[in-house]
Amino acid sequence: MSESEKLTKSKDVIAYLAEQFPNCFSLQGDAKPLKIGIFEDLAKRLEDDEKVSKTRLRTALRHYTNSWRYLRSVKVGSERVDLDGNAVEKVLDEHQQHAAESLKESKERAAERAKQRKAADTKSDDARSKPKKKAAPVNKANKKPKPSRKPEPKLKDVELNSLSVGQQVQVKAGNRPMPGTVVEVDKTDVQVQLANGLSMKVKAENVFVKQ
Repeated sequence: MSESEKLTKSKDVIAYLAEQFPNCFSLQGDAKPLKIGIFEDLAKRLEDDEKVSKTRLRTALRHYTNSWRYLRSVKVGSERVDLDGNAVEKVLDEHQQHAAESLKESKERAAERAKQRKAADTKSDDARSKPKKKAAPVNKANKKPKPSRKPEPKLKDVELNSLSVGQQVQVKAGNRPMPGTVVEVDKTDVQVQLANGLSMKVKAENVFVKQ
């Protein structure tokens, strides 16, 4: 048998048990109290059945006997049955008390889980319905205007021989042209005194005059 044919879910194992032992297990209606030690009987009957492992069988049997439907069936005077549905023993008072306590605890846990889910759903709904805070309006009167950037002057190239000492020029030594005064004219270079006080020698192609 392939791995995919094995039963891995407790509900599928319980359905299989109800199919194999219909006088013992059921899926609906009143459940029958099971014989004490019925796991050993199941393991023996199904030891050659590759559909169900002992581990899955034990887990499924625990789920079945912890269900509310089963716990309600464990009452004093009721008959416990074997795999074939034969009555083998009666439910004792202590067994009924244990089943009643287990049922009560299970219901309390279920109620607590439902309460927590409801609280979580309410919190989620509140978060969705809560209006978003509007951004504070900008007071345009107090908003400082951005300083207007001075337009760059229109420049034109000049010939080296047309420059003269004392002439006002624009020198490109960075991103923006800087004003300066021609101090000396060489064969290929121009010595310029910048408006910030610095003196620098530049190539003639970096010297311009305003249009």
